[in-house]
Amino acid sequence: MLSRRTLLFGLLYASEGAPIGFIWWALPTLLRSADVAVDRITALSAVLLLPWVFKFLWAPALDLLRGPRWGYRAWIITMQSVMGLALVPLVWLDPVSEFDSWRTLLLIHALAAATQDVAIDALAIGAVPPNERGRLNGAMQAGMLLGRSVFGGGILLVGTWVGREGMIVALIAWILTALVAAVMLRELEPPRDGARSFLDAATTMLRVRTTWIGLAFALVSATGFEATGQLAGPYLVDRGVASSTIGLFFGIFVVGSMLIGGLAGGLLADRWGRLRAAASSLAGFVTMIALLAVFDLIGVTTPATRIVLLTTMYFFVGLFTASSYAIFMDLTHPRIGATQFSAFMAATNACESWSAWSAGRIVAAQGYPPAFLIMSAVSLLGLPLLYLMRRPREHQVRASTDNQVT
Repeated sequence: MLSRRTLLFGLLYASEGAPIGFIWWALPTLLRSADVAVDRITALSAVLLLPWVFKFLWAPALDLLRGPRWGYRAWIITMQSVMGLALVPLVWLDPVSEFDSWRTLLLIHALAAATQDVAIDALAIGAVPPNERGRLNGAMQAGMLLGRSVFGGGILLVGTWVGREGMIVALIAWILTALVAAVMLRELEPPRDGARSFLDAATTMLRVRTTWIGLAFALVSATGFEATGQLAGPYLVDRGVASSTIGLFFGIFVVGSMLIGGLAGGLLADRWGRLRAAASSLAGFVTMIALLAVFDLIGVTTPATRIVLLTTMYFFVGLFTASSYAIFMDLTHPRIGATQFSAFMAATNACESWSAWSAGRIVAAQGYPPAFLIMSAVSLLGLPLLYLMRRPREHQVRASTDNQVT
């Protein structure tokens, strides 16, 4: 059973997923429908994604600029307000003639959204007991997927009736509604010794072996599914799968299987333990990718088989995401929650980037099956890293369990 606190964090992540879905999926479609040139749209999308890539650079400010009257919750409320207010002028501004204004306002929105993301994770690390972190991450991933789906694809379905203005108003309302969740959540009392406690915690975590093992795990463990996910669309096209089927796969099957997998993975992570749940789910998605590659090599796959294997892979991805993010939370010191957890997330983003680049080169040289197999083999390096994490240092355990809010 999910606690009230876990459900509130799920709602916050739904407000976090909404702008990502809007910027990645809905916005390019909306701008192209308004006759904005494709090169301008892609350039805008690239700029708007940068705050999520580099958010770890200003994450320490959220840890340092805390006091009795200003904590992570204040950051969340402020950033959500900025996110909503930045979108208001887009209701009446024309995206073609006033494109520069659109770009500026959307960049402000993206910066606030990325900062809100950092603050939500930091608040969760300090406010949720370790024995609930698996379910917490499952609920947050479900919320993120829901928000991304509703405002990435769903909003386009109703766009014909509500128009561009109605779509933006709906996104603003969704974001501001989540302010209720932020107000209702409690957090640890901010430290009174400011920079000194921050530096002490940061120094301690840099000396802990499992901090570096966690970063290495984030850099390699997801390689198999990140590469396969990047290649899935082109692969299905090249194997003759109909465009309508591919659209159904990405729009329904991927989101649904990851959502179910995330909720299940959260429960398993709390009951089995993070490491066992992460190892099992890693083995699961690697097995699905390997089967896809082997079946493709021997020529026995049909479109349905490919879709089933990829959908099952995404179920294990959901399991893995919930359990691995719980691991990263366990490794993070609450005093530097924004800084350290953002570093782990930056490593996962780096994994997505280098795996996609490498997989593309392998496909060009040897084809899809070798790319799937090689990148999955790299993911298996995550298993010995999990083994090395099995005995966290004593002060790490204290850092993740002390001063928890109920």
